Amino acid sequence: MGTLTIVGLGPGEPRYLTREAWEVLESCGEVWLRTERHPTVAGLPPHLTRHSFDHLYETAEDFAQVYAAIVEEVLRLARRPEGVVYAVPGHPLVGEAAVERLLAQAADEGLPVRVVEGLSFVEPTLTALRLDALAGLQIYDALELAAQYHPWLNPDLPALVGQVYSRPLAADVKLTLMNQYPDDHPVTLVHAVATAEQRVVTVPLHALDRQAEIGHLTTLYVPPLTGITGFEGLQDTVAHLRAPDGCPWDRKQTHESMRGGLLEEAYEVVTAIDEGDLAALREELGDLLLHVVFQAQIATEEGEFQMAQVIADINAKLRHRHPHVWGDVRVRDTGEVVARWERLKREEKTERHSVMDGVPAALPALQQADVYSRKAARVGFDWPDAAGVAAKVREELAEVEAAEGPEELERELGDLLFAVANWARWLGVDAETALRQANRRFARRFREVERRARALGATVESLPLEALEELWQEVKRDEGAS
Repeated sequence: MGTLTIVGLGPGEPRYLTREAWEVLESCGEVWLRTERHPTVAGLPPHLTRHSFDHLYETAEDFAQVYAAIVEEVLRLARRPEGVVYAVPGHPLVGEAAVERLLAQAADEGLPVRVVEGLSFVEPTLTALRLDALAGLQIYDALELAAQYHPWLNPDLPALVGQVYSRPLAADVKLTLMNQYPDDHPVTLVHAVATAEQRVVTVPLHALDRQAEIGHLTTLYVPPLTGITGFEGLQDTVAHLRAPDGCPWDRKQTHESMRGGLLEEAYEVVTAIDEGDLAALREELGDLLLHVVFQAQIATEEGEFQMAQVIADINAKLRHRHPHVWGDVRVRDTGEVVARWERLKREEKTERHSVMDGVPAALPALQQADVYSRKAARVGFDWPDAAGVAAKVREELAEVEAAEGPEELERELGDLLFAVANWARWLGVDAETALRQANRRFARRFREVERRARALGATVESLPLEALEELWQEVKRDEGAS
């Protein structure tokens, strides 16, 4: 049985070849190159017979097929008595997917492997940027980043994105990064590092894919954002607040003591949405996120669970409940998505025995009514049309009018409110939002009535009901006119 020798060719010019790599290449008769499109190839020992896998990049449908074909052929050659020398750009274990597969399959076969290390693109790029890799540097592959919808990068730390080999790929990378970084965030392109043609160019993120020099030796540097902007940074801030050298008030808090604030912040988020105030929404979402991180930090300290488990649970739940996105299930419309969601939820919550289980008791009553009615409707317990719901509202109204005694009146009025919430659902209106907006309109109009009463030298308490009603109607008419 032969030997598989994998040689790293370094990042650029032949002078970056290690002595060990040169000795291996000088002592063999042939070398198989992943690609000849690398500056070091021109400086290889002249006696070498060179073969390459460049033709696979032109004929295969995707990179997975290219790597599979390379692995199959290299392993076949390695089984020969003389073995094979397979050479790759840079370091064999930096950005070389085929090498990972070769190592795994060679281990399964018991095939001897020798890895001859080479300088990767990372080290000379650090030199070009005057950057310390131990300062939290993240290293990512451009193809993987381009395939993501949100970058798996901590924005508080610097990042190198390797193998940005074309402008179309750079465009996809840009779109992913713009889901987290500002459009004008300065990024740096390092072209042809460790060669005489090396060039370093800084551009705003939105112009990343407009650079004509982008090629197979291009690396992207993404500097960190200013301040603390990443989730991990926020977790560290909260953990510091809870630490012995942190804040005495924060250290005293428990799950229960934070409950009221959590509810308050959730309602402030809703208020900002209702008012269309985006600045307030941004602030209130931060306040709400603080409560989530704070609760998880308390749980971490008590040995109950950690934030990583919270995130893992919700991520697994989302993927399980969307088999039409992360699976081969086909759905016709949103109605089928909702029905499947409810069925999957029941499968997950085996301790629940009713469709009505799992509705939070702390929900506002009107919103709770909406949730209950929607759950019933998803399993077919519903009116066939909105006219049936309207008739039910009229029926409940008549029962309120006929009620005798406070207990019966309360019961019938509750049924009427539940029917109205159902009717709102049928009309495509969120009952909770509608009532909150009505509350705001009432408060705004009443304040205006008070102002106009004061302008008349009176107060609302001193005016007769007829005068108040007239002022009320004036306010409504003026609102309509504006």
